[in-house]
Amino acid sequence: MGSLPDTTVWDALPDASSSSFIVTQPTNKERLHVWTMTHPKWGAALTLDNYLGREAYLQTVPLAKEGGLTQWILTDGSMRPDERPILSSCESLKKGAIAALSSSSSSEPKEVVVVDGIAHGIASVFTEPQFRGKGYASRMMREVGKALERWQTVTSLPDQRALFSVLYSDIGKSFYAKNGWAPFPSAHVSFSPASGAAAADTGKKLAKPIGYHELAELCNADEARLREEIKEAVVISGGKKSAAAILPSLEQLLWHMMREDYMTKHIFGRTPSVRGAVYGEEKGKRMWAIWSRGYYGGLETIKGNTFHILRFVVEDNHAEQSELVDGFRSIIQLARSEAAEWRSEDIQMWNPGPLARGLIEASGVQHRIVEREEDSIPSLMWYGEGQLDEWVANEKYAWC
Repeated sequence: MGSLPDTTVWDALPDASSSSFIVTQPTNKERLHVWTMTHPKWGAALTLDNYLGREAYLQTVPLAKEGGLTQWILTDGSMRPDERPILSSCESLKKGAIAALSSSSSSEPKEVVVVDGIAHGIASVFTEPQFRGKGYASRMMREVGKALERWQTVTSLPDQRALFSVLYSDIGKSFYAKNGWAPFPSAHVSFSPASGAAAADTGKKLAKPIGYHELAELCNADEARLREEIKEAVVISGGKKSAAAILPSLEQLLWHMMREDYMTKHIFGRTPSVRGAVYGEEKGKRMWAIWSRGYYGGLETIKGNTFHILRFVVEDNHAEQSELVDGFRSIIQLARSEAAEWRSEDIQMWNPGPLARGLIEASGVQHRIVEREEDSIPSLMWYGEGQLDEWVANEKYAWC
């Protein structure tokens, strides 16, 4: 299933600099071949048929449909489609993004503006074993990185460029760094799943579950708040730095959840109803976490099954410390209970900021901090002038 004709047409594999190589989009048959080859690496919790079904399904969800997801292959342009080798492959996903930049005016103080644009998330970088060690992935990534600067760009920027592209390296920091993607902070806080943890919460009030129907309002509130946060990050530097973020839009969150739904339906025969937890009811004074479940072990083993806190938000960071701690503890206890029910090995909260780290320590919930050096390293290629100084909200929701 998904195989291509025999392409053993070279006495020796050409060098990666070959002038006949191109980066292009695959045919339907070539796409099926790529998915079939990647199944053992990324789809072991599903049968091959279900994995192929998931990949096709994910092209129809809000963030990816109508060209939002693009597949790329490095191949030999002198050969016919469906008969040419797929030397390396990846995909990109268009995302809403913002950046806070200082004006170029020499007046003081400098004006800080927040611009809307797009970013591209790169995922599923793969080279078949027989083509490894020749530099093909590097060749592909350099060309894809350059192409994405102006790919699908209809933005508020006068020169119609994307703001940046991101990827999450599972092979350390150096490979993608040398190809243009600078590594950013790569840590997470790990909590253990615990059955019944929510009932044991000692806060004065309990966090309430978040379902699909609450997501739109929370995402809108989060986007508005993030715009202020990213601007403040540049203002307090005196306009000396730049900052950017991927928007935590409803479409971005649904990408994770609809992927999760497909997995849980085929693994458990049902889908989750609890997508996060919110503490407090008054708008502007709430705290919430939105999460999803990822599966690599399935039901055979929980190893690799991870419960991810996609996004953590505190609307009022000047609230009473004791209230914030109670709220955080209650949210995490509900997450621990959900993670246990859904066969997760670990709960991860990526790159929490200073406020969140303080709440974690004050909550008394047992945890450990993991500095990642090899896996899921957030890496960013900036398409603006100079370099990007700060990636705001560098959390799991931005992953793809």
